[in-house]
Amino acid sequence: MTATLHVTASTHPGTPDVHPYGLPRPGRALVMGVVNVTPDSFSDGGRSFAPEAAVAHGLALLEQGADIVDVGGESTRPGAGRPSAEEELRRVLPVVRELAAAGALVSVDTMRAEVAARALDAGARMVNDVSGGLADPAMLPLMARADMPYVLMHWRGHSAGMRANAVYGDVVTDVVGELRLRTGAALEAGIPPGRLIVDPGLGFAKEAEHNWQLLARLGEVRALGHPVLVGASRKSFLGQVLADPTTGKPRPAPLRDAATTAVSVLAAAQGAWCLRVHDVASTLDAVRVTARWGAEAAPAPLSRGQCPLYA
Repeated sequence: MTATLHVTASTHPGTPDVHPYGLPRPGRALVMGVVNVTPDSFSDGGRSFAPEAAVAHGLALLEQGADIVDVGGESTRPGAGRPSAEEELRRVLPVVRELAAAGALVSVDTMRAEVAARALDAGARMVNDVSGGLADPAMLPLMARADMPYVLMHWRGHSAGMRANAVYGDVVTDVVGELRLRTGAALEAGIPPGRLIVDPGLGFAKEAEHNWQLLARLGEVRALGHPVLVGASRKSFLGQVLADPTTGKPRPAPLRDAATTAVSVLAAAQGAWCLRVHDVASTLDAVRVTARWGAEAAPAPLSRGQCPLYA
């Protein structure tokens, strides 16, 4: 069956108007819970590094109502080094297998085609590639063969050197243009348009002001015509806004969940398809409220000029 995009002529704020083929459509933005199987996660310091702890955490997120559970074995915080492919596989495969067996819709967060392929075989139903296919040339052909949902993020290089790449003219124009090139490459590789999801890559080769500009103009990312995933959870640009007024010290990552929820509401109100977060329960409440509020608000038209997928 051909995977096609489901696009409606108009939407209410809080209700996505573009949906990937084969994933849930609950009438609100989806919530993706994060499971970091790494020893150096910026958000939790490696609390879920052991496979048993990671599985337990994933099951807790599922119990809280996560639509998708995203399992990753490579830290992508600024300055992080890369594990070997063998180590990444050792980290993620048991977790993916156990969570999929428990009924979770599992996404694997990886830049490596080998890890993606093995995770799909283990029960994952989606691949979240922060490199947008740039880190591994085998990734796009793999996803074309797999015919599974694929998140393609804006990326300018590995974590060790990403800060040097945070140079833009107009960040939104530049990010949208670079994402358009990557979606074009994905389509040319044979990935059906209905399987593609885009992510503006908040925090990846972005300074704080770049992230805020992308959030404020998320509609320009949506105008690419693909579902939009937003991952702002606990990131440093939120810590800067919440800095101690006396010392100027940014708020620690685990204490940024309320701010994350606020950003999730703002993104959902602009038509984001899914929010990738650490705190599922509060985000799920927030997107439900946003969708209910949006049901009473005026529809936001998605014009032919905005969406290239209209006939």
